[in-house]
Amino acid sequence: MWTRVGRRTAAALLPLALAVSGGLAALAHAPSARAATAGPCDLYAAGGTPCVAAHSTTRALYGAYNGPLYQVRRTSDNATRDIGASAAGGVADAAAQEAFCSGATCLISVIHDQSGRGNHLTQAPPGTWKGPEAGGWDSLADAKAAPVTVGGQKAYGVFIAPGTGYRNNKTNGVATGDQPEGIYAVVDGVHYNNWCCFDYGNAQTTNTADAPAIMETVYFGADRQWGYGDGSGPWVMGDLEWGLFSGVNAGYNPDPPVNHRFVTAVVKGESNHWAIRSGDAQAGGLTTVFDGQRPKGYHPMKKQGAILLGIGGDNSVSGAGTFYEGVLTSGYPSDATEAAVQANITEARYAPPGGNPTPQPASQIVGSQSSRCIEVPSGSAANGAQAQLADCQDADRQHWTYTAGKALQVFGNKCLDASGQGTANGTQAVIWDCHGQANQQWNVNADGTVTGVQSGLCLDATGAGTATGTKIVLWSCNGGANQKWNLRS
Repeated sequence: MWTRVGRRTAAALLPLALAVSGGLAALAHAPSARAATAGPCDLYAAGGTPCVAAHSTTRALYGAYNGPLYQVRRTSDNATRDIGASAAGGVADAAAQEAFCSGATCLISVIHDQSGRGNHLTQAPPGTWKGPEAGGWDSLADAKAAPVTVGGQKAYGVFIAPGTGYRNNKTNGVATGDQPEGIYAVVDGVHYNNWCCFDYGNAQTTNTADAPAIMETVYFGADRQWGYGDGSGPWVMGDLEWGLFSGVNAGYNPDPPVNHRFVTAVVKGESNHWAIRSGDAQAGGLTTVFDGQRPKGYHPMKKQGAILLGIGGDNSVSGAGTFYEGVLTSGYPSDATEAAVQANITEARYAPPGGNPTPQPASQIVGSQSSRCIEVPSGSAANGAQAQLADCQDADRQHWTYTAGKALQVFGNKCLDASGQGTANGTQAVIWDCHGQANQQWNVNADGTVTGVQSGLCLDATGAGTATGTKIVLWSCNGGANQKWNLRS
């Protein structure tokens, strides 16, 4: 049978007595220091390490914040609208976005800084690496590409496909030089790749990789070019420029892979000391992955205080991921403060857009005509690899999970995709980074067919082929045995 992936958790309840200083409350749009319901930045302030930047498209990060969370821009007429929370301190008003963007493509043009310091994130300019837009600028995220629920209410994250990026090179109050800071991000645990660099945090203002130790960010992904950990990833690591680091050693450190549907990723640093922490953003606490000295050549740090999202410090644009919320702090947060923040994150109840059912085993897709399985050839995780028939084996390349969002997911972060959003007969069925759009959504039908939500076409063994290597395409449904599939757990 087909199963839907997810995780049902009970949110932990942690009473917190807050004595919040009023340092940022006087700034424009910043919340009262005595918020009725604490947000992450209230907790950081109570711990003596206030937020100097706070970004989220899903919820307010202060208990009394009532300013804009992000701005969307319609591509049809370039009109813009700020999207705020549905109530002070609450979840984003997704209905406002959907009404404004109805029938049109919208991009996330600004991610507002909730701290009041004006550290907003906007379209990233070119650096050593060029983005795909005119003049080498990066792309902006599709505002509809990352639906999620927070506390049962719909919201939208920031979907970073390769080439998408945000940056602010003129910030206020962000750590520079060897000053201490903390960073956390909540990200999608199944949307990542093995390239550089899905980062969030403190970067250089030059957009070039001209020295080590000039940045300090959270990285999430499975890149092994520099630092890496156990298994095949993904890992939470720190991008410190001239390399990703998983600990004190350049290259390998014994960090476990992170396998949660939603991930809390933490990097924090002070003079010749830094730490990497991670946790399940739906339940439980944080695990300290590394806590120790800086790598050789990274003391003192020479941070420059820019902020970026989705790219490397030199505008490396090949990373992928989905960002929901994150902050930068002034000062090195204590583990106790981070424990309170993690409890607040789990209480927010992040869940996939279709609900959060219990995870089930992945299935093989077996052809009724051929008795062979649909697989990714050679176990390739490359975008664009076309699915094909092969002798059935107990192998990851043949294990498909039907998610709550109607995706057919393989390798944990790739989805079956109608190539090029095609709707014509012969469109290739390929794998691609999961993004939740209609060309990656499939209906699994009682008659054994699997049809594309966007196209209405059936998965088809091309030419009614039965041999190993027969390619899988989309074709008008015709009742043929080469369009019928049995699902085997």
